[in-house]
Amino acid sequence: MAAATAPTADVLAFLDELLEPGRFKDMQPNGLQLPGAESVTTIVTGVTAQLALFERAVEAGAQLVITHHGLLWDFDPRRIDRAQARRLKLLLGHDIALASYHLPLDGHPEVGNNALLAVGLGASAHRPAFAHAGVPIGAIATFGADGVPAAELFARVAALTDRAPLVFDAGPARVRTLGIVSGSAAGDLSEAIELGLDAFLTGEPKEHVMAQAREHGVHFVAAGHYATETFGIRRIGDLVAERFGVLHRFVDIPNPI
Repeated sequence: MAAATAPTADVLAFLDELLEPGRFKDMQPNGLQLPGAESVTTIVTGVTAQLALFERAVEAGAQLVITHHGLLWDFDPRRIDRAQARRLKLLLGHDIALASYHLPLDGHPEVGNNALLAVGLGASAHRPAFAHAGVPIGAIATFGADGVPAAELFARVAALTDRAPLVFDAGPARVRTLGIVSGSAAGDLSEAIELGLDAFLTGEPKEHVMAQAREHGVHFVAAGHYATETFGIRRIGDLVAERFGVLHRFVDIPNPI
């Protein structure tokens, strides 16, 4: 069956309603970052806005790219350098729109990275936690009264993210509660300790967390910034395809960080 065509504005309105970007104080603008074609037949999703992703979008004949990490960040220079110019030239030259959702895609209780990690790890339940500027962006996963053996949990993380995590194995033999904040959130280990959780999962480690985890008896698991943030962006691409009948292609450009 041939793919349908949908107005780009309708696709973006659907995502904005789902993810509620206005609720979040973020480091990037969420939603449309660069206008392009007014209608969409093919969308490409990926974790990070970069030239390699945009080249794949051109190959796929996409009219819209949706990412978790966009092109515009508060910490970047307020000038367009040559690399940024190449990215923009490729998108503009092929009339491809770019939209991005950062914290809204981490924090969504159903299609967010952290909720999907909890489900993928076999948690019996999960709830929002780890607030950023007053809005939860993470999750606390629970594994029932008996919990799950710590070694089994680490193996589940490896299987789900398709990479071996860095583990500081300092917590209890069985894990009943797991804090999850994808990406770069090692600093949230302190809150996990205050909450009395058995383990904490994020993407990137920091130097101090090994001693902190050991001295507080908590497992710390760093499963990769990229690897923990493929889930939400892939899921919203699938939702758009289901809702509008357009084609969706997730482009995997692995990053060891």
